[in-house]
Amino acid sequence: MAISPDKSPSTGLDPGSWLDRYGDLLFGYAFSRIRDRTLAEDLVQEALVAALTAMHTFKGDSKESTWLVGILRHKILDYLRKSSREQQGQDDWRSLVEPESNEFDEQGAWKRSIPEWSNPEKAAEQVEFWLVLNHCIDALPEKLGTLYALREIDDIDTDQIADTLNISTKNNLWVMLSRARRQMRSCLQSRWFEHESKR
Repeated sequence: MAISPDKSPSTGLDPGSWLDRYGDLLFGYAFSRIRDRTLAEDLVQEALVAALTAMHTFKGDSKESTWLVGILRHKILDYLRKSSREQQGQDDWRSLVEPESNEFDEQGAWKRSIPEWSNPEKAAEQVEFWLVLNHCIDALPEKLGTLYALREIDDIDTDQIADTLNISTKNNLWVMLSRARRQMRSCLQSRWFEHESKR
């Protein structure tokens, strides 16, 4: 893919450096949500082409990398929305909807409290934490990992997630999200927070 090497004097953007400076960041972002290397690469390329076309809209209110990630996020959501519609994904999600035995009451609420993460603000500033976080997301079933990343990392509204992923009801979404959160907390507690407490 050819990206113009010319720096834009009006926006300060330098598309010729995007792949070198942000390629790994963008690929990691896409792959953690799609989990298909070829597709992640394609979506990054689509995002960079879209960014090149939309350079005139960059106002400098955010970092160049943040702006590019925002464009990539829209490309990922468009892909997930189209893919879910084509697959009519209700059957695909059904196996993830059933609460695990003895964990939920009849309303889908937790029967027991889950310990809060210890000092996540401090941990989130560390590169090692993000490596562990991505490992834990990868350990989730693919669809739960996508759901968790969209809600907890990208902070996308649940209505938009349900529409994008073709999840039939908000109750189903919350049950699946609760299951993903529990598995993530268990993974992070064993791989990060317990390790941190021993330092």
